[in-house]
Amino acid sequence: MDDLQSRLISHFRNASSIISRLQIIQNSKNYASLNCVGGMEAAVMQKQMDSLQTILLSMKNTMEDFRGVVLSLEKLQYDGKQLAKGSSNHKNKKQLQHRIGVKPTLTNCIDGLVLLHEIYHDEYFLKSSLVSALSALALKPNSGDLGALHQLLVDQPNILNEEVQYIFDIVFAEEIC
Repeated sequence: MDDLQSRLISHFRNASSIISRLQIIQNSKNYASLNCVGGMEAAVMQKQMDSLQTILLSMKNTMEDFRGVVLSLEKLQYDGKQLAKGSSNHKNKKQLQHRIGVKPTLTNCIDGLVLLHEIYHDEYFLKSSLVSALSALALKPNSGDLGALHQLLVDQPNILNEEVQYIFDIVFAEEIC
């Protein structure tokens, strides 16, 4: 997940840089003596738009990778709940909370998976909203908005590795000992 987060931030920075340059590129006064070269302004603008489109596509692909993680966690927690419900002897609540040695209870495992899924699901939707907002800003660039979105992406409730490791330590307690 750290790799996906780093990739998304890098793409976001690159897209923000292009978006913030668009207004400057559109002003013919900024080309000075290059104005005599026919089509220079249009060519530069087209190159920037092509680059922006490529970056936005990369961001979309990165978001699909995030989505894959969320869907995997959803399947794990769903399967865990189904296994607990559907066992042939229909475990009662006491059996689900039974602990043998350092092994976690079945309820601990399922609760941990549910928590991880909820956290990553919410993080995915926040990131999706930020990517959508960036795309909308390409049409009406505002450096203040770009900066705020970037800061939110960097500071957003990123899930700490320690938090995830703590949940895995509970689930895999027997293997650790």
